[in-house]
Amino acid sequence: MSFFEALILGLTQGLTEFIPVSSSGHLIIVHKLFGTSGNDLMLDAVLQLATVLAVLVYFRKELWKLAKDTVCIVMQKPVEQKDKTLVGALFFGTIPALFLGLLLETKMETLFRSTHLVAYALLVGSVLMFFAERVKKVSNPLSVRKGIVIGFFQSIALLPGISRSGATISGGLFEGLSREEATRFSFLLSFPIIFGSGLKKLTDLFQVSGGVSASQLLACLVAFIVGLFCIHYLLKYVKTHSLSVFIWYRVGLAIIILLFL
Repeated sequence: MSFFEALILGLTQGLTEFIPVSSSGHLIIVHKLFGTSGNDLMLDAVLQLATVLAVLVYFRKELWKLAKDTVCIVMQKPVEQKDKTLVGALFFGTIPALFLGLLLETKMETLFRSTHLVAYALLVGSVLMFFAERVKKVSNPLSVRKGIVIGFFQSIALLPGISRSGATISGGLFEGLSREEATRFSFLLSFPIIFGSGLKKLTDLFQVSGGVSASQLLACLVAFIVGLFCIHYLLKYVKTHSLSVFIWYRVGLAIIILLFL
């Protein structure tokens, strides 16, 4: 992989991981345009690890508090109810994607790498986001049950093109969370799954190629820096804007893929 390809892949991952347009789908398209193959899925997962580190940096205070609250819950020490609810929602919300990810791992390496499949998934995800925006309820607080429902939405985003953030934000809107609350919960929910997957693929990459190349390190650094800016941007954007611009972008991209790729 050249440094130019690394730069483009890092920019693609950083720009698309957190906005609801599907980072995995965009990476598949970039690999197709560059004609790269082989360990591209491993590299994509390592790039996702770079952006989840951006989540760790941006939400470091919240994640540290979550870690302390989890320890207190396990040791049966007092924890505020809203904090206990958040821990439970994140824990049980992670299970559906974890289960399906292990079940579909081999298909993700073969069948799920099709650009046309990405296009159709982009359209399906757009429909999901469209209805989430229009049927969202009056804002209600997070609950463990809502966390589980949003977790199921996250699991369908294993299909490249759906978009993990798009699916989980939509799930949050369907469950009555505000757009900002749904987005923040989406970022926190992404941490365990992407972190675990990225670490596993990083280990696989070391076994296959003996380590990470300079170009791959560049791609990860770019993805991390750009990802930090995108988290901040999206949290500000959703306070006053709908998801419509992302919906129309997805539809346009799907049409381009089907016509030219």
